[in-house]
Amino acid sequence: MQNTSLERLKLYAQLTRLNRPIGWLLVLWPTLWGLWLASGGFPKLDLLIIYTLGAITMRSAGCVINDFADRNLDGHVKRTQDRPLATGKITLSEAWAVFAALVCIAFILVLLTNTLTLWLAFGGLALACTYPFMKRYTHLPQVVLGAAFAWGIPMAFASARNTVPAEAWLIYFTVLIWTVVYDTFYAMVDRDDDVRVGIKSTAVLFGDQDRLITATLQALVILGLLMMKSRFELNDLYYLGVATAAGLFIYQQKLIRYRQRGPCFKAFLNNNWVGMAVFTGIVLSTLNIN
Repeated sequence: MQNTSLERLKLYAQLTRLNRPIGWLLVLWPTLWGLWLASGGFPKLDLLIIYTLGAITMRSAGCVINDFADRNLDGHVKRTQDRPLATGKITLSEAWAVFAALVCIAFILVLLTNTLTLWLAFGGLALACTYPFMKRYTHLPQVVLGAAFAWGIPMAFASARNTVPAEAWLIYFTVLIWTVVYDTFYAMVDRDDDVRVGIKSTAVLFGDQDRLITATLQALVILGLLMMKSRFELNDLYYLGVATAAGLFIYQQKLIRYRQRGPCFKAFLNNNWVGMAVFTGIVLSTLNIN
């Protein structure tokens, strides 16, 4: 009985990707950028806890709805063929119960903030639920994913300042573009399978121009990060984070040069360090200011 329960927990962890923290880290890092900049330094402890738990919870909920949307396709893609819904090891009713529980937890967390944040949360939920279905209708589902992954930024400003200033949207669109880049690397892993099955993605859309386009987008991300320095009056320590991010982007381009599955996935994973590097630069700069 104990072994059976443990096996079920492993399946739920696989469904929600709690066994793979890279996803919620890629949501959390830019959210922390926004929270630190909105607070002018170390944020209130309750907000830090709320947004950390919220990033994990909503990313997990997004994975559940994603697997529901792709349950009839995942079995035809090498990377996803063993997902619990694709194999039938978890039923649709179980998946919906997990999704509902995660959304309830996220809603409770939002109730601990303010009214503006609550209203924004509905937008975040809509984006999270919309993204998985976009790959059937457009080659730009990564843009919708970026919009969802960056949504914690205006929410963080709303919680810390009870307003969302124009400079918050600079961070938002910088993160959106960054997400398009690393999720294109992720989609490059599955490109052959996706073309065969009929799944749309930026990797399919970009084709042989994938390296040029992702490198151009990475340059735009660096530009956005540099613009953030003046908008938030950060000192020169911030450049350390941006320079590290630029170096990591160059390394990622080297990884994807032959478009092989393993290196492309490694390039995707490497973006965790990009998020951490920029966050470190922000923290160092705000510590120095205060």
